[in-house]
Amino acid sequence: MSTAYWCILIAALLPYVWVAIAKSGAPGYNNKDPRGWIAKQDSYRVRNAHAAHLNAFEAFAPFAAAVLMAQFAGVDHALITRLALAFIACRVLHGVFYLASIPVMRSLVWFGGIGCVLALMAQAALKAGG
Repeated sequence: MSTAYWCILIAALLPYVWVAIAKSGAPGYNNKDPRGWIAKQDSYRVRNAHAAHLNAFEAFAPFAAAVLMAQFAGVDHALITRLALAFIACRVLHGVFYLASIPVMRSLVWFGGIGCVLALMAQAALKAGG
């Protein structure tokens, strides 16, 4: 089970990877007004990295909840681990495709990631008798 917990930690840190890329993507970052600075950027790299940052935050809570639901319900640990690792792979690729401006692939891996979350939740519900 520790692998799935490590995946939760990685998913929690991933938004900060993307925001670091956003903040280093253009000169003159202003920590006094970071949202205003982001809004003024013309660089697709900065905008895309910031969007990946926000999306990674959105994906974190459902993933963490799904892993914990599956664990508490007694879902097979190997299945939890596989789905957690697949989620992390999808989320890393999601950010990479965001930075590379490849929207079709970004959307495909987004669906892969949410599929992992839904599979974990469904397995938990089935195991719990619901």
